[in-house]
Amino acid sequence: QAQPVESGGGLVQAGGSMRLSCAASGHTLGGYVVGWFRQTSGREREFVASISASGGSTSYGDSVKGRFTISRDNVENTVFLQMDNLEPEDTAVYFCARNRFFDIRRHRPDDYNGWGQGTQVTVAG
Repeated sequence: QAQPVESGGGLVQAGGSMRLSCAASGHTLGGYVVGWFRQTSGREREFVASISASGGSTSYGDSVKGRFTISRDNVENTVFLQMDNLEPEDTAVYFCARNRFFDIRRHRPDDYNGWGQGTQVTVAG
């Protein structure tokens, strides 16, 4: 099954910035709401942000509001997550996926499919 490919993760100091990319691979992200989630070992996958198909509407989890920005380039078929003022608590594997209901207000992992392999983000305090 085709999956998106996440990239851009790595190690950063607290207070720093990082930009993640979610690129379509074998399937399109165009026309879909796309979301970012994150997960740490032993915990459920947590909603981070979602963006409408046009890019005109966005939604964010409470823990990242004001620090993270989701955007998309529908020509390049890529969705981005700009992360600023990073905190050690942001350390996780970050995933992107397509929303099954075309609704940015749906934030449960079960509302999404077509998950990528994830990219590790580590914030050193």
